[in-house]
Amino acid sequence: MTKKAVLIMAYGTPSSVERMQCYLSDIRGGRPMSDEFVAEFRHRYELIGGSPLTGLTYDQAKKTSDVLRQRGYDWPVYVGMRHWSPWIKDAIGQMYLHGIEEAVGIVMAPHYSSMSIGRYWTKIEEAQQMHGTAIKFSFVNSWYRQPKFLQAVENHVRAGYQKFAPEVRDKVKLVFSAHSLPARLLKMGDPYDDELKTNAQIIAERLGNVDWMFSYQSAAHTGEPWLGPQIEDVVMDLAKEGYKHVLVAPIGFVCDHVEILYDIDIEARQIAQEHGMQLERIESMNSDPLFIEAIADAVVAVA
Repeated sequence: MTKKAVLIMAYGTPSSVERMQCYLSDIRGGRPMSDEFVAEFRHRYELIGGSPLTGLTYDQAKKTSDVLRQRGYDWPVYVGMRHWSPWIKDAIGQMYLHGIEEAVGIVMAPHYSSMSIGRYWTKIEEAQQMHGTAIKFSFVNSWYRQPKFLQAVENHVRAGYQKFAPEVRDKVKLVFSAHSLPARLLKMGDPYDDELKTNAQIIAERLGNVDWMFSYQSAAHTGEPWLGPQIEDVVMDLAKEGYKHVLVAPIGFVCDHVEILYDIDIEARQIAQEHGMQLERIESMNSDPLFIEAIADAVVAVA
């Protein structure tokens, strides 16, 4: 019988703020960076008490494994990170040692881009070449249309509205967000922007009569244009339009980490407060049981 497995992947986060420079260097491909740049990111991670990304990803993997086993799929679930330990290459090495012959690869990001998801597939290919392995992979490219994922997001948005006083809920601006990428992907025909905006449209339609828009966040400063508008600018523009209440739904992220806990909960909220606005955020998917079911559905669909 063919030995099958699942490889769940995420971006990765440094094990401590002391390792921040090494982490950022890996992300930047070794390009030089200033001490101020590193210090700024150390400061952000210190403010949020360190990123919980790795622990949350392990929990998502364990619970996905439990759901798959309940369905009769006795497939071990491995975890690999793109920019930190446990590295994707190490996960591939483990799979090889355990005799895995076929696997499903899924990234904890539901929308496809060659600049994001595609690079995980490249990491797997490089790891296989390094280890001399030939595990047959099936890849989950995008999975934002999974019915249980859509239902989980809808549930979280509806719960998010409860953070506002009843008398102002019909005046809340719902802002969907996702991690920005270089704008040149639009000319490449990359589906990322379309998938995200379609996802936001689907959720808005499920919610009914809501006032909503889509924005990007967490763009890097690389000297080239990135997809926008950026959420910081959106908050200020909404303030000028007279909005007092904003609910952010970061549909491009599936668990708490620095882009959620700092970029939204601290930075965007501070801007909102400076403009006399109440900004709230929906709870992240993390290990929401319905969300875990959606991961399992996406895995089984390509296995």
